[in-house]
Amino acid sequence: MERKMKLTINDYKTDVWVDWCPGCGNFGILSAMYQALADLQLEPEKTVVVSGIGCSGKTPHFVNVTGVHTLHGRALPYAEGIKLANPGLTVVVNVGDGDLLGIGAAHFVALGRRNVDLVVIMHDNTVYGLTKGQASPTLTRNLQPKALPKPNIQDAVNPIGLAIASGYTFIARGYAARVQHLKELIKKAILHKGAAFIDVLQPCVTYDNIHTYDYYNKRVYDLQEEGWDPVAKSPEELPQKAAQALVKSYESDDRVPIGIFLVNPNVPTFEERYSQRLPNYLKIPPAREPIEVGGKPVISIEKFKDLFKKYVIELR
Repeated sequence: MERKMKLTINDYKTDVWVDWCPGCGNFGILSAMYQALADLQLEPEKTVVVSGIGCSGKTPHFVNVTGVHTLHGRALPYAEGIKLANPGLTVVVNVGDGDLLGIGAAHFVALGRRNVDLVVIMHDNTVYGLTKGQASPTLTRNLQPKALPKPNIQDAVNPIGLAIASGYTFIARGYAARVQHLKELIKKAILHKGAAFIDVLQPCVTYDNIHTYDYYNKRVYDLQEEGWDPVAKSPEELPQKAAQALVKSYESDDRVPIGIFLVNPNVPTFEERYSQRLPNYLKIPPAREPIEVGGKPVISIEKFKDLFKKYVIELR
């Protein structure tokens, strides 16, 4: 569909009241998303925002594109199915740290291995904000936000490190209070061909009294402003680049790096791998295959039963 008018930020907003807590870091992430979509002039009907549960799960309700609010830990399988069924869509996942790295961790690893061409934005506030502030997988051991009766007893997952090990080909970190910087990260992630992951430091003003705006404002610094080159220019360069990025990802006390940690443009996307086995996959993906002609199914019930019996299980 041809558009004559340039889309503005307001075109990507819905009329749904944004009901996060006043001061929530999610507002910065949402603002950055609006601006990124507008800058790229993405068509709403060809853009999909997927979410899981928790506070970040409400994001699709606030963005005027196709939205899918899914299940706990299952946002990535939904997103992969959408993208593989219709590779022409732009798919952006918004998901919390507890949702993604707790029950959803296996799917996080699987997406990196496959390198499906979509974007994962993780709202990283170190707590389960919607269920009253329990420790999430990114909270460091021995820290005690105000909702915990005792210090956290578990070690934290390193999101950037896990993304590196899983094979994501674009890995970055943003900060919710630096909206323009985050907007640019989101734009680069969308334009990247392959699995892109952005870990967004997102203060929870209600339940996390440790990782506050003041805490991050004193510590964050931009990798690119300090000359960090994240791009692995060849497969041979990847091990060194990945190792350097992993070391950087462990900086967290006095200095917290944001920006792009690693880009590996040398890996084919899952869609490209599929097209090598199914030559017509990109021309006629599953979403475009006809399922009826003239009001009749393209396959009869008898033929379906024969195929089901041959490839799945014998029918009585």
